[in-house]
Amino acid sequence: MANYGYSGAGQGYSSDGGRYEMSSFDPARSYDQLSYGGGGKDDTTAFYDEVSSIQDEIRRFNANVLKISEMHTRSLNSIDDDATRRTTAQLEGLIDDTRGLSGELKRRIKDLERRGGDQAKKQQTSFIKSKFMESIQGYQQVEREYRTKYKQRIERQLKIVKPDATQEEVKAMAESDDVQVFQQELLNSNRLGESRAAYREVQARHADIKKIEKTLIELAQLFQEMSIQVEQQEETINVIQNNAINIDHDVEQGFQHTVSAVQSAAGARRKRWICFGITVAVIVVIIIIVLVQVHPWTLTTNNNNNNNNNANTSTTANGNGN
Repeated sequence: MANYGYSGAGQGYSSDGGRYEMSSFDPARSYDQLSYGGGGKDDTTAFYDEVSSIQDEIRRFNANVLKISEMHTRSLNSIDDDATRRTTAQLEGLIDDTRGLSGELKRRIKDLERRGGDQAKKQQTSFIKSKFMESIQGYQQVEREYRTKYKQRIERQLKIVKPDATQEEVKAMAESDDVQVFQQELLNSNRLGESRAAYREVQARHADIKKIEKTLIELAQLFQEMSIQVEQQEETINVIQNNAINIDHDVEQGFQHTVSAVQSAAGARRKRWICFGITVAVIVVIIIIVLVQVHPWTLTTNNNNNNNNNANTSTTANGNGN
């Protein structure tokens, strides 16, 4: 038998000589009744108590699915009508219990979502929801596998009644719920005992297939309901992530603008110092040119010489006059 990742030897079920008995399920462990925000428990404690309880129930759900798979196998291998009926009754009870458990899990997970909370609580809620959805998919896989096996079993029984039937005829009769065709073949068969047993099994397998298809429809609906909630959450998460990305982008752009402004200011200061240096250099050059062309020290010397000459001339003239 294939193992679909379900562990546990029967949480919610006990084995007694091959008989499986359903244990009682107490839905009173819901979040609403865990004294949310009161009764001596704070919000966080109540939340994580409920998360732990839901995880236990998901494990029980997985254990139920494992038992369902085992009972399907037992039903297929049973050759005794009474044993088959007992197995069928146990299987139906187990399926009903699992159906109720799945509905309760959906309700409790929805309640956690409605409560909301901080990011850590939302992530925890999203995690247990994803685990529950994985369990639903595992249950669907088990039911699809055994639906195929039941159909194959019907085809084998049809071959007993009509050995010369083509594969197409066998498949058509196996897919059909109309057993009148099978009854006609039964009347024409020369293997009456085997044909009657085959006829009874075909009837039983058709009933099993209908039950499986009903379960698959319910699981598909349950999965769709949970998926819609997940998609809504993902849209919210995507909006938050996009806002965070936009904020990071804006901060990065702001930083880049700040760096550019600092660089521009530094460049402007550098340019002002360069202009100041050029201006000073131009002034110095102009002064040098003026000094070189005018020679102020030469003019001063000439003036001094002229003054001395004038003084000497005056002295000489005065001496001659005397």
